[in-house]
Amino acid sequence: MESLNISAIDIAIIAVYLVFIIWWGLRHGKSQNAGSYFLAGRSMPWWIIGLSLFAASISSTTLIGQTGDAYDTGIAVFNYNLTGVLVLVFFATFLLPLYIKSGIFTIPEFLEKRFDKKSRYYFSAICIIGNIFLDAAGALYSAALILKLMFPEVSLSVFIIIFAILAASYTIPGGLSAAINAELIQAIILIVGSIVLTVVCFASGGAEYLGDLMASGDIAMKLIRPLTDSSTPWLGLIVGMPVLGIYFWANNQTLVQRVLSAKTLDAGRKGVMFAGFLTLTTLLLFNCPGVIARKFFPGMDNPDMVYPRLVIDLLPAGLLGLMLSAMLAALTSTLSAILNSTSTLFTMDFYAKMDKNASQKKLVWVGKIAALVIIIIAAIWAPYIEKFGSLLKYYQEMLSYISPPIVATFLMGIFCRRTNATGAFSGLIAGLVMAVAMLIWRDAIFGDMHFLFIVPILLVFSMIIIYVVSVFTGRPDPSKLLDTTFTMADFRQETIALKQVRWWNNYRYMGLALVIICAILLIVFS
Repeated sequence: MESLNISAIDIAIIAVYLVFIIWWGLRHGKSQNAGSYFLAGRSMPWWIIGLSLFAASISSTTLIGQTGDAYDTGIAVFNYNLTGVLVLVFFATFLLPLYIKSGIFTIPEFLEKRFDKKSRYYFSAICIIGNIFLDAAGALYSAALILKLMFPEVSLSVFIIIFAILAASYTIPGGLSAAINAELIQAIILIVGSIVLTVVCFASGGAEYLGDLMASGDIAMKLIRPLTDSSTPWLGLIVGMPVLGIYFWANNQTLVQRVLSAKTLDAGRKGVMFAGFLTLTTLLLFNCPGVIARKFFPGMDNPDMVYPRLVIDLLPAGLLGLMLSAMLAALTSTLSAILNSTSTLFTMDFYAKMDKNASQKKLVWVGKIAALVIIIIAAIWAPYIEKFGSLLKYYQEMLSYISPPIVATFLMGIFCRRTNATGAFSGLIAGLVMAVAMLIWRDAIFGDMHFLFIVPILLVFSMIIIYVVSVFTGRPDPSKLLDTTFTMADFRQETIALKQVRWWNNYRYMGLALVIICAILLIVFS
């Protein structure tokens, strides 16, 4: 691996960042009780939620994976974020009110309130496994790649251990409040550092290069791709990506937990909208530099090294340290988010049910121990990710099998009052069995069909099972429908109340602005 010629100034900047972020996280930690440790006392304002949500969403698959995929296939990978922004508008409008009104700590807990314990335990177990082996291990692996550039003679496993200790040092003692406050700093560093790199890329001939690609109609600069496209066929934007987006933004404990910490529903909604606006910037901050990298480094074998390579070759001393800190900031915030959310899932969905008399203090201690075990398992697994190739494709393809049955259960539970607990659990298990079968015999069943087309098949299959079984097993208890299902009456009542709110303070106008911007981007890059 190529060695990184790093100056003493850069090392000092990185060292100061690492020490400061640990101190800052510990200083703002809260662990007096379960509410403060797992949900930061439900006291966060909208702007902190938005920054935290954005920082936590910039995982290894975004910072490293999306830039590398843009290098390979062009800006079409931005479609995942584009549809994600539309999903955020949907989430804030229809799902978030129910999450907050139901008073949940975890997203699986919502399934218990709407259905029963079986669905909750199943989803929670899936989330814990995914968080450890996909998210936490991926973040550790990506961070280790960056540090290995600085010290190529050191083993990747050593860096994974160092980074695990770094993230755990403030997240485990301080809980969600520590993670969110650290993410506030990390988000600012990430945005500033990414802007600097983007400006340097454009100023070094990248602007002319992208302009030439646009003028020639090169497919690298197109978001709308033909059905035969191997990266993002246009139909996948409609039938596949929204499902993955709902799972990532609206069913993902790691992200939704930040919104549940909002001091009010309105603060949560505005935080989500703010995160949507920040997410739109990833086109310029990550995807365009990935395409520009073709000009600087043609023929790279490992796309996951594109972003670190841009940093190495383009930035001078001082700025290099800032950008490496920004990259570590993104990965640290992701890992701290995963640690806290996964320990919350284990503590509140499993341990609290086994020990119903556990004190608040004991729940916090169990959460801390769970986070420690989680980071150890992730650190053991992380080195094996190298065998799977591209981080982005590994992550997205796994989600395409895991997420559809879960998304189907949430959508049917919220928008179909006839759905009952037996139907929901049957749909989850049937969807899992079909997903495993499709994963094992994919080539025999679907040939080379794109995974985005497999997603709606699993979704519709699970929905049919949920509805049919529900019809034949009786109506749900009316108490299960309170604060867990969408009603037009509530929506109309909210519409009347919002007429008294000025347009610039109305979350629906913010959502409309996001939808319009997304439409403009699709037209410009079609």
